[in-house]
Amino acid sequence: MSTLRPTVRIVAMLARIRRRLGTQGKEETTRWASDGREASGKGFPAFFVVGEPKSGTGWLTKILDSHPEVLCRPRGVFFGRNHRHEGLKSAGGRMPPASLQNAILEDEYLRLWVERSGWTEDNDPEEHLTELTRLAVDHFMGKELARNGKRMAGDKTPFFTQDILSEMSAIYPEARVIHIIRDGRDVVVSKMHHIWKAEARGEPVELLAEEIAKRDAFYQNPEMFLASQDGIFREERLRDWAEGWRTRVGRAVKVGPALFETSYVEVRYEDLLERPEEEAERLFRFLGAEASAEVVNRCVEAASFEKGSGRQRGQDDYPLRHGKYRKGIAGDWKNVFTERDREIFKEAAGDLLIELGYEKDDAW
Repeated sequence: MSTLRPTVRIVAMLARIRRRLGTQGKEETTRWASDGREASGKGFPAFFVVGEPKSGTGWLTKILDSHPEVLCRPRGVFFGRNHRHEGLKSAGGRMPPASLQNAILEDEYLRLWVERSGWTEDNDPEEHLTELTRLAVDHFMGKELARNGKRMAGDKTPFFTQDILSEMSAIYPEARVIHIIRDGRDVVVSKMHHIWKAEARGEPVELLAEEIAKRDAFYQNPEMFLASQDGIFREERLRDWAEGWRTRVGRAVKVGPALFETSYVEVRYEDLLERPEEEAERLFRFLGAEASAEVVNRCVEAASFEKGSGRQRGQDDYPLRHGKYRKGIAGDWKNVFTERDREIFKEAAGDLLIELGYEKDDAW
């Protein structure tokens, strides 16, 4: 019996959250009015910034969070039914959850309580656990929103799996979704540099000796390394990343509009680079936030590459540094890809590059 007490406390806490947020169930879930503001007067408008990692999700989050009405935080990791930290196991051999949804839906004691409670025994446990996930997300976003005094809250939610949007729709059907898309070839270049630096900082990433040797040679003399046509990728890794980009982004551009209809919008990383004020204004209007030139310019400036990195856009941070910014440009893959890299990416994801307009045909 004592093993169930933590679960009982969790349920009691979530009940208090429900009362504090003023929600009584799905029928009273906050809806967005036509102007993006609350229709019911209860709760708060919620949105999510989604996209493949290294597609500019962090930059876009900073632009949005700089708005006086908008709170946007990175990587709450709310969604992901089966998202777990595969490389991190406890002494008992269990993998800790990497998402809030996974923690709630896969908790055996919480599910046992829901299945046996006199209040829930005639209902679907899965439905209750999904609702509890929603309440928990409301709690974390709503508490921070109240502390900051802003009006709407959003979370940066990278694509950990291809099912993120479907899971998001089941839990937050009324949310607005901004999907940022970037050329997959630039995505994988940025991702390779990211894990190079992460390994050098001692973070738990897996790099083979061959990859560490590539990294060291590259940072010792980038021009000479690229001229050698040795390439920064192992073929297996590049193919895996290209296929993953094709699967997740390809699925998102299809199911996003179907699931969220007019509450789903896309923005290209390349367009945000070329005309940041215009794209930021469009996104603020989509969210129902003030989109005056003064506010938009202030948000774009606050999130600029120069301010965040201390460098001009296009300048790399060689040698290895601990910063999160690299170049902040589009098309750098052309400086990095070898002929073999081009072949691999074309085989794995060339069709999506064409579908998204990054290539006109397969002649690249």
